[in-house]
Amino acid sequence: MKLLMLGGTEFVGRAITEDALARGWEVTVFHRGHHAPPPGTRALHGDRTAPGGLDALAAGEWDLVVDTWSGAPTAVRDSARLLAGRAGRYVYVSSRSVYAYPAPAGLTEDGPLVEGSADAGSTAYAEDKRGGEIAAVDAFGDRALLVRAGLILGPYENVGRLPWWLNRTARGGPTLAPGRPGLPLQYIDVRDLAHWTLDAAEAGRGGPYDLVSPAGHATMGALLEACAAVTGGAAEFHWIDQERIAEAGVEPWTELPIWLPEGELHDYMFGGDVSKALAAGLKCRPVEETVADTWAWLQSIGGTAPHRPDRPDKGISAEREAALLGL
Repeated sequence: MKLLMLGGTEFVGRAITEDALARGWEVTVFHRGHHAPPPGTRALHGDRTAPGGLDALAAGEWDLVVDTWSGAPTAVRDSARLLAGRAGRYVYVSSRSVYAYPAPAGLTEDGPLVEGSADAGSTAYAEDKRGGEIAAVDAFGDRALLVRAGLILGPYENVGRLPWWLNRTARGGPTLAPGRPGLPLQYIDVRDLAHWTLDAAEAGRGGPYDLVSPAGHATMGALLEACAAVTGGAAEFHWIDQERIAEAGVEPWTELPIWLPEGELHDYMFGGDVSKALAAGLKCRPVEETVADTWAWLQSIGGTAPHRPDRPDKGISAEREAALLGL
């Protein structure tokens, strides 16, 4: 298989690139040149947002294109149109954020969607991803696979969620644990996402698939205990109920990464029905493996994870945490 990876140097793109290389595929990585691609790839450079930015892709044929773009849908539109006659299939890594909010637990791929346009500039994350989906389908039809990922964790994370919890538990001491230990989570290890995506593309699958673990594959307690275990076990968890957290004005998801209070938002993010992906071969590794491998990677790069400039910083300040803990 010949894969053209649009991106391929960070997080999701890197995991997909490495999985393809492990299969013995021929991989071309198209990127801006800011980060080194995995060894064994062929690199092409260009900026999809600049005039002439796709010139390096003017020639060449591929069995598969994978695109993780999350900005203006026009970038997906232009890439997909350019490659439609020279690539067999197009995978667009989208997001479950394309579903209209609020959405009940148990939502499937048939749920209502936000508005989007392939011709739009960058507006908001959900609308941008939906526009990217439309652009991919417009150019490739049923040869387009839409991978609607949920929360993504694992090595190479450049968003700051799991790395923050790992570094926090490594510091030890009294540690704020939000909500209740049994709160169910729904996420996908980036390597499981990569492996399923390439399997599905190779099998000729098309259309939308929600790609995330079954609801309750892990709990908030299991995640934090795994973090504490791999970082030395020095963290002393104090579970603070969600009402107190809300009263203190602490932001879920950003100040307390990964966590969402029970209710409408939790149902939307952590209650999707993924039976379609499971039937298509999705397998999810244990949370302990995801946590341990992310910690090993984090240590290998000095303890500080890379961070995307278009994503907000994560984590509660020591002062706000201490106030909630009554210290």
